[in-house]
Amino acid sequence: MDDKKIYILLTDTGTAFTKTIKRYTKAPYNHSSLSLDKELIQLYSFGRKNPNNPFNGGFVQEDVLKGTYKKFPHTTCAVYEMTITTRQYEKIKRMIRLFQKKDRNTIYNLLGVLGVAFKEPFEPHGSYFCSQFVAEILHRAGMRLWDKLPALVEPDDFRRSDQTTLIYEGLLTDYEPVLIRRKAE
Repeated sequence: MDDKKIYILLTDTGTAFTKTIKRYTKAPYNHSSLSLDKELIQLYSFGRKNPNNPFNGGFVQEDVLKGTYKKFPHTTCAVYEMTITTRQYEKIKRMIRLFQKKDRNTIYNLLGVLGVAFKEPFEPHGSYFCSQFVAEILHRAGMRLWDKLPALVEPDDFRRSDQTTLIYEGLLTDYEPVLIRRKAE
């Protein structure tokens, strides 16, 4: 079989920043991450590099058991599954490796978040916000989920896509693969 699965994790940590975003978007989740596995071990996004400093952001490999998610244990989430080809999967892995190599040269695109509000993309080199990063990776791998630029994609767009399938919604700490990993540690 030539198909692979990837996962989109949408979260709401309940921080002041996310509450501000929610007031505008009215969406249940305001952060998106891309995972190459159902257990959310290979989980990537643009966000806080340090859970205690919301102003230092960029490309991050997130850990659902540590860092920001440990700091905010009441994080709610939705996990979406996508079926893709092996070729698309390999492209995604290659692009993530490139981001890993250049992670010191990336920053969080806060102005891009404001650009979404005004429907004006703002795309400085090496600068992304979470949903822009996930959408860009999928777009470069040949997946067209919407008729808009990645710099205008919001986390809620993943929830509304007909190409994603909801497999879990609730507390991140109650997601079965996360529960199993926590017990194993």
